[in-house]
Amino acid sequence: VQLQASGGGLVQPGGSLRLSCAAPRAIFSVFSPLSIDWYRQAPGKQRELVAGVGNDGITNYAESVKGRFTISRDNSRKMVRLQMNSLKPEDTAVYYCNTRPPGDWGQGTLVTVSS
Repeated sequence: VQLQASGGGLVQPGGSLRLSCAAPRAIFSVFSPLSIDWYRQAPGKQRELVAGVGNDGITNYAESVKGRFTISRDNSRKMVRLQMNSLKPEDTAVYYCNTRPPGDWGQGTLVTVSS
C-alpha cells in the first residue's frame, strides 16, 4: 500500500509550503491506528526521517526542521500534512510519506527551495 504525497513545488528561501499525504481507500478503515512519517531524499543523499506523528498524536521532528516544520493528522480525511515554514535551500528534496514501519514507497513530491 502506497501513501500519496503532494503539494511540492518551487519556493524562495524563507517561504512556506504545505505537503499533504493521502491514504488510499484500501487502508481507510485502519488509518487511525497508524503512525505516519515524512521522509525526504536530497540529490546524492540518503533518505532521512523528517517528522512523524503517532496514532496518539505525539509528534517528533529531525533537529534540522524543529521549529520550522509542523506535522498534523486529520483522521476524518485520512490525511497527514506537513507545514513547512522558513524554508532553506538545504530543504530541497523529494518528500515522501509512509507508515511506521515503512511499507512500499510512493513517488514522493519534489520541493525546491531556490531564489
